[in-house]
Amino acid sequence: MPQPGQAPVSELREGLRAQSPLLARVAGYSLVTSLLFLAPTWYMLEVYDRVLNSRNETTLLMLTVMVVAAYVVMELLDVVRLRLLQQVGLNLDARLRLRLFDAAFRQQLRKQPGGSVQVFSDLRTLRDAAATPVVTALFDLPASLVFLVLVAAISPWLGVLAALGAALLGVIAWLTERYTMPMLMEANKASIEAQGYAGASLRNAQVIESMGMLGAIRLRWLKRQEGMLGNQAAASDRAGLNTAVSKMLQGLQGSLLLGASCWLTLQGDLAGGGGMMLVASILGGRVLTPLTQLVGQWRLVVNARDSWRRLDSLLAAVPEGQEGMELPPPKGQLSVEGVLAAAPGSQLPIIRGASFAVSPGEVVAVIGPSASGKTTLARLMVGLWPTLSGTVRLDGADVYGWPKEKLGPHLGYVPQGVELFDGTLAENIARFGKVDLEKVERAAAQVGLTEWVQSLPEGWETKLGEDGAVLSGGQRQRVALARAIYGDPSFIVMDEPNASLDEAGEKALVQLLLTLKARKATVVVITHRTAVLPACDKLLILRDGQVAAFGPRDEVMAQLNKAAQQGAAQAAQAAPKPGAAMAMPIKVGGAA
Repeated sequence: MPQPGQAPVSELREGLRAQSPLLARVAGYSLVTSLLFLAPTWYMLEVYDRVLNSRNETTLLMLTVMVVAAYVVMELLDVVRLRLLQQVGLNLDARLRLRLFDAAFRQQLRKQPGGSVQVFSDLRTLRDAAATPVVTALFDLPASLVFLVLVAAISPWLGVLAALGAALLGVIAWLTERYTMPMLMEANKASIEAQGYAGASLRNAQVIESMGMLGAIRLRWLKRQEGMLGNQAAASDRAGLNTAVSKMLQGLQGSLLLGASCWLTLQGDLAGGGGMMLVASILGGRVLTPLTQLVGQWRLVVNARDSWRRLDSLLAAVPEGQEGMELPPPKGQLSVEGVLAAAPGSQLPIIRGASFAVSPGEVVAVIGPSASGKTTLARLMVGLWPTLSGTVRLDGADVYGWPKEKLGPHLGYVPQGVELFDGTLAENIARFGKVDLEKVERAAAQVGLTEWVQSLPEGWETKLGEDGAVLSGGQRQRVALARAIYGDPSFIVMDEPNASLDEAGEKALVQLLLTLKARKATVVVITHRTAVLPACDKLLILRDGQVAAFGPRDEVMAQLNKAAQQGAAQAAQAAPKPGAAMAMPIKVGGAA
């Protein structure tokens, strides 16, 4: 952990630093491999100098065996270093994948950037980039300096010429970075947007098809796709030109060094004759090889760097959580203390100064008009969203700061939009932990699922499909209720649990609330429908994010009825006199 005042440590850099032993081996093998590239040059000099002068066939045979052995060792080392780099990528993936999954999950909860599956595409990009020519070229750069020194040792003038070629290629690499990186980054951004838009469209295929929206949706996706392709094409054109120039420069440098060596030989300033001329030409070409590979693979460089930046930003935005202190299982004492809350990332309050308390064994109904903050209050009570000020406590502990792995088994939650997962019916109810079939059956019986499950050919092993696609709305709602009460949690929050239930389902819900109350569970039910009120002990009225009323159900309902009667009386007094206008009360079914 960084000390106060210190910049946060990059987890990606720390992960890469942990691979230092493997990377050091790769660097050593790369240097040896690069130096073995001198074997053909050495072989050529020996053949021209020693074999032709001595006309010794045994010497030729031994030299050939040695150069073949050098080639074999060189290729074996190259295979080994590629495997080591692949292992570096796998190790980095293994170190970060769970951390990135958690970070993306947290950002999705907060509706912040980074909470998407793009995280795993970025991790795959980094993992796969580890064993590419770009990385091997970086490890070959030190050997280029060795070759440059050798060229300079042959002749300082040849060294200057080789250095100028390397500098010119460096300028080409800089131009490639400056003019192609912005376009490639925009192309990557457009690609992510197009992929996300296509995914959202596929998830809503039924709505799109039923209302004839496919053409318009397809055009919007195509616009994003064309933007991505346009940027990629422009970047590829510029990068292709720079790659062609770099390859030409590499070939030209060998020829220029050969010509310069010949001129120096004619002037008597180069020892070694024709053999040394060829050595200088070959070494000069090798000086530029790694840089040429980097320029040719610049798109991969930009993609990997772009992925690195996104992952680094995500990990910095979501620091790794520390293990909280061990807390006893909650009994269900809920306390909402002066809570001011907004959606994550926003400062616009939705809940304004809410305060109330619920004792174990009480069932509280929360009602109020649309957009009054009921769903936000539910998310606060289960610890999904933080507060701007104030605290939501369960048995005296801050619910938001309570580690969810510890709190989860003691908490049940039915969200407004039911979310089920690809798996069996039993796995969904058992929260994808170890399936205790006895507990599954008990939870299902309490929500009225038993008879339906018994009618299924595969029973509890029935596959629900992605998002529970094979179920009706009422069935999904009942499965979500069974999941919420699985394991007998002590605190349960239900957000519109009867939204998709029929009359029989509502009766089963009322009976469930009575059962939960009997075993002293604390239950908060958010609803627009009054069928559950007979099972509730208290009533909370939420209006414009504020608690308008809270207390025993009958007292609050009496207050509401009194307020309604007073409002009706005031409206009657303000109404026009009979016969003065056409404002006679309109009665429907005998009621005004």
